[in-house]
Amino acid sequence: MESDPTADPELLRAHLGGDVQAFARLYDRYDQPSFVFIRRMLGPGQTAAAEDLHQDTWLAVARTAASFDAAKAPFRAWLFTIARNKVWDHFRRQKIVPLAVDPADAAMSIPDPGPSPFEQLASRELGETLIAAVEALPIEQRGAFVMFAQAGLSLEEIAQATGVTVETAKSRLRYARSKLRQALADERAAHV
Repeated sequence: MESDPTADPELLRAHLGGDVQAFARLYDRYDQPSFVFIRRMLGPGQTAAAEDLHQDTWLAVARTAASFDAAKAPFRAWLFTIARNKVWDHFRRQKIVPLAVDPADAAMSIPDPGPSPFEQLASRELGETLIAAVEALPIEQRGAFVMFAQAGLSLEEIAQATGVTVETAKSRLRYARSKLRQALADERAAHV
């Protein structure tokens, strides 16, 4: 991601003026974080749906660019609001809320960073545990955690994206972290 989010409103204005490259720069900047957010919110086995919702999100950004108001929220908070709404719309249409992780799906997304097979196995198990713990969080806590940890949004931006106060966003993040610490502590205790 480029490091100057202050340029985002200018890029969006340039897009409105017909500059295709401006929109491409915005997309390149936020493509990966927005996809990861959508993928994590949907849970395992939903890659095709995540790709569809990711595309729908960016189409909505392009179509509603004129409604963006930098005085109300930074671009990335606006973008993640759109992405979050697309995920919620999907949940409502499907009448589902994924709560558990498929270990086979989680294992496929964990890199093998350790040099030894034992370290690789330990790393994979920890990764599976962490992914399962994140995906088992209540949806609002999961959203706050993913926006903060993976997308790098501030508490203020999370609050804007989710339509809550900063204190509520802070509470959701605090509860998510607490539950994740407990899940990891339980995992460590099981291996001692």
